[in-house]
Amino acid sequence: MPVTHFRIRWPDQSETTCYSPSSVITAFFVPGQDYTLDEFLVIARQALGSASERVRVKYGYACSSAMDQLEQIETTAARFCGQPDATVRVLGFGR
Repeated sequence: MPVTHFRIRWPDQSETTCYSPSSVITAFFVPGQDYTLDEFLVIARQALGSASERVRVKYGYACSSAMDQLEQIETTAARFCGQPDATVRVLGFGR
């Protein structure tokens, strides 16, 4: 269950490196793909929830870092909620 980072580009062209405790994140996002803001948030919740669950199964407790990352994503995304054409691009994965 290797830690995997994923880089995203927000609608304002700023970039963020995000944390996932599991490489399962790579099954949810496609590098180079643009997602509508709403779609990105739905997938991020599923992906980071799944990653946290993998930690829980292996170690007996959920991954608070995955939930912290999700909270940071949602906080940043809130800045763009008023933009109907807002998209987030997944730039790629790393470790």
